Amino acid sequence: MQKQEEITTVIRPQKGWVPIDIPEIIKYRDLLYFLVVRGIKAKYAQSILGVGWAVLQPLFTTVVFTVVFGNLAKVGSDGVPYVIFSFTAMVPWNYFSGTLTDSSNSLVANASMITKVYFPRVVLPLASIFSRLLDFLIGFIAVGGFMIYYQFIPSLNALFIPLLLIILLLTSIGLGLILSSMAVQYRDVKHVMTFLTSLLMYAAPVVYPASLVPEKWIFLYSLNPMVGVIEGFRSALLGTQPMPWESILWGGLVAIMIFVFGAYYFKKMERVFADVA
Repeated sequence: MQKQEEITTVIRPQKGWVPIDIPEIIKYRDLLYFLVVRGIKAKYAQSILGVGWAVLQPLFTTVVFTVVFGNLAKVGSDGVPYVIFSFTAMVPWNYFSGTLTDSSNSLVANASMITKVYFPRVVLPLASIFSRLLDFLIGFIAVGGFMIYYQFIPSLNALFIPLLLIILLLTSIGLGLILSSMAVQYRDVKHVMTFLTSLLMYAAPVVYPASLVPEKWIFLYSLNPMVGVIEGFRSALLGTQPMPWESILWGGLVAIMIFVFGAYYFKKMERVFADVA
């Protein structure tokens, strides 16, 4: 009787700058789906209000901004009530800032998985980013409620909202991959994110309109992808300003660059994850 030969598969890290293996991610799509569902359940487990926090969190922040910036500081809101002006911006911004915080900690929080079993590591930050989409969807529905209350009718520019979502996702995924890779080696990233997201908010037109930015700085300002996304949402839903195509164009190009660099950088750093995590 012949002995059956054992087949051993050796997985070696790739050298140099190589792209993320998309077919491999598709192969592990069930794992990605499971991690996304797990992330959603873990966030709202044993919570009285459950997914209601997806509305209450930006709503409470909007109330504070309305009092401080709308009533006391008298910051302009492009001719619309400051409440809906701010809340419309808070929905995409909360998604963006939430993905940065969650994805930056995704590899460190799942270190036991990384060291025990092989799977494409990129599914961890991707899962944390995609699990936040439920919050965005609920917040977007809440924006619709505000529009009904204040009698706003979306313009034809609303057809371009999917384009704005693509820019938002590309930026979130790109930065998420970079930050999650850095956080494995530099645990300071987790602590920096607590105030960095708050600081970045004032570099985007969340509490003020982009029309207040001086003309000489508008190009540099538009390189922030969130500028085109936020102002695009306001234009499409509230008609505050014409669609900011220049900001969307430059911001979209930067978003693509961030996404591509993040994908290559994550793959380059992937070889050390198991050693450091």
